[in-house]
Parts: sequence; C-alpha cells; structure tokens
Amino acid sequence: MTQGYPRRLLEYHRPSLLDQYDALERFADQLETRRSVRDFSPDPVPLDLIDQAIMVAGGAPSGANQQPWTFVVVTDPALKSVIREAAEAEEHETYAHRLTPEWRSALEPLGTDWRKPHLTDAPVLIVVFEQVYGLQTGQPEKTTHYYTKESVGIAVGFLLAALHMAGLGTLTHTPSPMGFLQTILDRPVNERAYVLIPVGYPVPDCWVPDIAKKSLDDIRILK
Repeated sequence: MTQGYPRRLLEYHRPSLLDQYDALERFADQLETRRSVRDFSPDPVPLDLIDQAIMVAGGAPSGANQQPWTFVVVTDPALKSVIREAAEAEEHETYAHRLTPEWRSALEPLGTDWRKPHLTDAPVLIVVFEQVYGLQTGQPEKTTHYYTKESVGIAVGFLLAALHMAGLGTLTHTPSPMGFLQTILDRPVNERAYVLIPVGYPVPDCWVPDIAKKSLDDIRILK
C-alpha cells in the first residue's frame, strides 16, 4: 500500500463577510491596474523581489503536487540579446508567413510586430518551462506528470499577480515555436518553454492600448 502524505490541521480562520468583501475588493482594485508593458525602464530590479514572486508562483496548486515547472531568470545583457535575436527571427517568420488573416486582424489593434525591443530593454527576463515529464538525477526512468499545462498555467497566473503586487511591469510573450529557448538556456530534454516574461519598471509616461475587459454578465453563467 502506498504511503500517503502526513496530515496536518488546516490553518484557517473564517473571516467575517465584511472582511471577505473588503479583501476581495482591495485585491481586485490592485489587479485591475495591471497591463501588459512593452516599454521598460533600464532601472535594475532587486533580484530578491523576483525570487519572492517566484516563491509565490511555486506555491500554486499542481496535478498530484508534482510542481512541474522551472523558472529561469535571465539578467545578463549578452544572453538577453541572444534571446531577442532568436525570438525576432521566429516572430519575423510568423508575421511574414504564419499569420492567418483572422489572426492578423486580431493583432492589428494592438499595433504589435516582429520587433521585440522589450526583450533587451527589460532588466529581467523570466522564462517559465513546463516539465513535460520528470527525470531523476542520474536515472533514465521517466516520471509521468499529470495536468502539466494546467498546473504551469496556474503558476504563471500566480507569478504575474505577485510581480504586479510588487510594483513591477510584465508582458507575457510566446514566440512560436519556442524551442530556441530550451537550447539557449541549456535546459534538459524534459522541459519545454511555456512563456517568456519580461519584467521591470515601466518607463515614465508609459502608454498602453486602451482596452476593455468583458463584463461579469459576459463571462459568468448562473444555473
């Protein structure tokens, strides 16, 4: 019989309904100000802030508690330049040949193109990798991972929220395909790049598209 995890008492104190609404409102107000940033200040970011945000992400729930993620933090300017060059090569090919008319139409209001200066402007890049399967050090056997993409997606959400709460700007960047990141960052064969996140302080007078989010009635259905 498989030995289960030991059990401990849940640390939980039920708040008053007023405190529940207050906490949620404050959290919502803070996250409502988050926007994707493409214009970053060169001002350095304390690495312990990044580490604390990654620890928040590492506390996300995951399938079978396998925590199938790796967070690679890149601050070296030369390495960021290599990443930008490779990303722009893929993006140039995408914008020139891969985009369908519908995809191009969806991107057009955002004003994006294959050029990605934020990859070198931002003082920090966080590349999140999903561990498609597990590998034990020195052992050839693979460990099956369950709900990997779902788990990593939740962790990325935690990470974005944590970085925003720390006063940092972020952008979710997914050049496709992203295999070059595995090669450049020398990651093992069981890891696949999931998302590339530039992190830093927005430049003064940073402009972003004036977009709107769907209303509650558009996204919630009561049964």
